[in-house]
Amino acid sequence: MREDRDPIALLTLNRPEARNCLSEDLIAALHAAIAEIGASEAIRAVVITGAGSAFSSGHDLKEMTAHRNDPDRGRAYFATIMEACSKLMLSIVRSPKPVIAAVNGIATAAGCQLVAACDLAVASHEARFATPGVNIGLFCSTPMVALSRNLSRKAAMEMLLLGDMVSANEAKELGLVNRVVEPDETVNQAIELGRRIASKPKATLKIGKEAFYRQLEMPLDEAYAYASAVMVENMLHAEAEEGIGAFLEKRQPRWPR
Repeated sequence: MREDRDPIALLTLNRPEARNCLSEDLIAALHAAIAEIGASEAIRAVVITGAGSAFSSGHDLKEMTAHRNDPDRGRAYFATIMEACSKLMLSIVRSPKPVIAAVNGIATAAGCQLVAACDLAVASHEARFATPGVNIGLFCSTPMVALSRNLSRKAAMEMLLLGDMVSANEAKELGLVNRVVEPDETVNQAIELGRRIASKPKATLKIGKEAFYRQLEMPLDEAYAYASAVMVENMLHAEAEEGIGAFLEKRQPRWPR
């Protein structure tokens, strides 16, 4: 479900009866919404949450298991669903709009991956996180990609090797979430965070988000060279000219539209 609250798009995973597990249809719907919002001039930030008592319990294992009777034992379908999920996670990272997870309940396996893929995360005190695939013979390899880019190596490996539930406060200590709030404030706090971000100059946010993720994958010297080039281009942008001018003139900036 999508609800626009001024410059913020609230996307709600709406399969509460299945703990919002990521079925093929839900992955496609969320991917489409992220792509549409990325091209929107009106929306400045995105909040993703879950309906009911869960954020997302991960892949729809019943849907996947149904394909074990296929002639190839499900290989083609498994490849399709993993590729679709990976493209969804990449679309969040590559979206020009900041994406915030509002984690209202459990976020496990690919649901935990979804939280880690978002730029920021606000969690309810009641939220729990896990990559429990190891307990059912299916190591959380794709969630590992996002998890290992948010947590320290040893913290990520502990979650992946043990599959234990992690509390919201523990998740904050590990770097998986930014803030832990009261359950009835989770979405509102995430939207307020989005509003604060939306007040910043939009081209600058787009430049910064893209640069952040690109430099992460570079060796240190290449990252500095790339970031320096980004700074030069940013300095020449109208937003930087106005913002720096306003700072020096001790006035509020009038951001170009």
